Amino acid sequence: MSVVTLAECREQIRRELDSVVDFWLKYSHDTLHGGFFTCIGRDGKIYDELKYVWLQGRQVWMYCRLYRTMDRFQKPEILDAAKAGGAFLRKFARLSSSSDPWKCAFCLTRDGKPVKIQRTIFSECFYVMAMDELSRVTGDVDMQAEAVQMMERLIYWVQVNSSGLGRPQLPGETPTNSMAVPMMLLCLVQQLTEDRDQDVVQRYKELSTWCVQQILQHVQRDGTAVLENVSVEGGELPGCQGRLQNPGHALEAGWFLLQYSARHNHQELQRTAINTFMELPYQRGWDQEHGGFFYFLDVDGHCPTQLEWSMKLWWPHCEALIAFLMAYSHTKMPALLQRFFQVYEYTFSHFLDPINGEWFGYLTQEGKVALDFKGGPFKGFFHLPRCLYMCERILDDLLENDHEAKKPDM
Repeated sequence: MSVVTLAECREQIRRELDSVVDFWLKYSHDTLHGGFFTCIGRDGKIYDELKYVWLQGRQVWMYCRLYRTMDRFQKPEILDAAKAGGAFLRKFARLSSSSDPWKCAFCLTRDGKPVKIQRTIFSECFYVMAMDELSRVTGDVDMQAEAVQMMERLIYWVQVNSSGLGRPQLPGETPTNSMAVPMMLLCLVQQLTEDRDQDVVQRYKELSTWCVQQILQHVQRDGTAVLENVSVEGGELPGCQGRLQNPGHALEAGWFLLQYSARHNHQELQRTAINTFMELPYQRGWDQEHGGFFYFLDVDGHCPTQLEWSMKLWWPHCEALIAFLMAYSHTKMPALLQRFFQVYEYTFSHFLDPINGEWFGYLTQEGKVALDFKGGPFKGFFHLPRCLYMCERILDDLLENDHEAKKPDM
């Protein structure tokens, strides 16, 4: 595979985004009960009718974002599907039987009965994203108010009292700062404040600063490692949990921080985002023998206890594409463009399914397809289309400003 110019790269990304959207429009919509099927086989067949709230919210958000910001996706079937997905979420996602009426299920039956709950904040986070973005395309002020109310509950759970999550504090448990939590809250602040009045921005200013500080606590060992879990005081934890590295999460945090640094003209944070949250995961996480990013690593070189640690998953590669292209767009550093093209060549030569469309999500370390479904309990219409969407827009901006580039020597 040979990528010569950014223009050719943009055209392939554009075609792939169109193909991925078509796949989900064709196979995922439940026209009987609303919402979306996400357990979809390689050829589009539904193999399980369970509906995962994370993925319902993500698909509503993605449809609305495409509809709102890209002319070619302003199609009635996309808006209608987003509305149906939003109605399904509002009717069924929140658990009426919970001690906290804002708690959402993790998994629902096809017709909306709760099956499983997780003692985390992520179903609720994607509920916020879905409601806020859907309110932007429908003008529904009640829906936007609901997103704000859910956000306030999330802040309360994270910063004040987590009892509403149903998670007891066990005597042997060490309180932990997981990077996923401040990352997700920072993402929600960006969502809720985008193109809104200054008073809305000010409302979340303190929270966004807190999120950045919490993420930066994960830079450990004198700046040589980004660890997935640290203590609530910002120190390194003992054992496997403390040594865990997740290159995909670090890269995603990197572009979140890069966006924040651009909005606030924070040059030092920009350097940290690129040199620490992007370069370190690349140096540690890229498989020099087979290519691609490992899923998990142990900072001391032990074998991680996660059985899938050596697999190559679609979403870290999606985050890497966004991160390195965004970083290049901000700095014009050739090394960052080289990183982007290296990830691009691996990703587009291993994950795509040229026969049925969409991408495989789970490869062996050697790059062979390990699981051939296109959607499952954690893979839906989100990481891949968000990546393609963001990369297309960044490339549009680069090419419009005549920053054409040839593929660097590898």
